[in-house]
Amino acid sequence: MSNPKLDVLSPHNSQMIFIDHQPQMAFGVQSIDRQVLKNNTVALAKAAKVFQIPTIITTVETESFSGHTYPELLDVFPTQDILERTSMNSWDDQKVRDALAKNGRKKVVVAGLWTEVCNNSFALCAMLEGDYEIYMVADASGGTSKEAHDYAMQRMIQAGVVPVTWQQVMLEWQRDWANRETYDAVMDIVKEHSGAYGMGVDYAYTMVHKAAARLAGSHTTLAPVHAPVRQG
Repeated sequence: MSNPKLDVLSPHNSQMIFIDHQPQMAFGVQSIDRQVLKNNTVALAKAAKVFQIPTIITTVETESFSGHTYPELLDVFPTQDILERTSMNSWDDQKVRDALAKNGRKKVVVAGLWTEVCNNSFALCAMLEGDYEIYMVADASGGTSKEAHDYAMQRMIQAGVVPVTWQQVMLEWQRDWANRETYDAVMDIVKEHSGAYGMGVDYAYTMVHKAAARLAGSHTTLAPVHAPVRQG
């Protein structure tokens, strides 16, 4: 029997769910730098939008406890319906189960807070009761301690969850640099969110391929300028 997990992620076989990327949940995260967490989450969201991945955003107790979803995430999906719930486990909410079923894709890419609670319970139940394949984005998720995150990831992996990272997911969706319809948008995400890799892309564009350089804070495009050599 074939193993469906050997099928790489593609824009046609996967859907995305963001679970509880809310400030009060982020306050408790200790397993990853919170700004890095937000960077990775927003980058993943932008990638999902570029590849037109069906996306779900769910929140818990927004008004009474957790606060509103990251505004940067909402900016990526300004018209997205936010599925509010009370349960720590998104799977327990009928709206979430209905949205997953409506998208009609068995590969579910998951990012959320906290790894050991909301992510873990959703993943196990979605696999057991919904027959979904779960791809857990480790660096767009966070736990209340490094141990909480790591052991939750190990527990899910033992149960069959596939661990991934946000950039891995994006590049798996891209797959071939010959896919020009998404190439530029992917490179924009890389330059903004991929740290040293993004800096390397900028360097290659301007110094190797001699693309135009842009002054910080300006929309004026300039050719690369070489500093004069000091004499004496």
